[in-house]
Amino acid sequence: MSAAASTTVSAHKPIALAPILWGGLIAGTLDLTAAFVTWGFKGVSPIRITQSIASGLLGRAAYEGGLGTAAVGTGLHFFIAFSAAVVFYAASRKLTFLTRHAIRWGFLYGITVYMVMYWIVVPLSATPKSKLPPSFLSVVIAVLTHMFCVGLPISLAVRRYSR
Repeated sequence: MSAAASTTVSAHKPIALAPILWGGLIAGTLDLTAAFVTWGFKGVSPIRITQSIASGLLGRAAYEGGLGTAAVGTGLHFFIAFSAAVVFYAASRKLTFLTRHAIRWGFLYGITVYMVMYWIVVPLSATPKSKLPPSFLSVVIAVLTHMFCVGLPISLAVRRYSR
């Protein structure tokens, strides 16, 4: 293939790295910031929040690991955010309406990510389980956070870099 043909092909073929990188980075940052604000009002420190993310992998031991397990939790959080971006990007390659109507589908994708995380991932993780059901307000906050801070940024990044 000549250099001109190579340029033509790559100019028309979207590159997955940019939408996944930006979507995952923005979603991960916004979601973690929202957790710091939401739980910060309840007196929970950012280190404790990220340790609780690490507890999904490490169980109760995550709370005894100091900054090391907080770093593990932060890494896991961004791994999940980038994974969510990969899934949306991959789906958008076949389901083009996801990018044509990115706001609507971003909000719906945020709800989907919430459901997967809270109904599948967390129950199957090593995170210590609460005996009490979540309050209505905490569920509303979590769903809205996933809609605006996870689904929407991912869908908009994918739309932006898929043109």
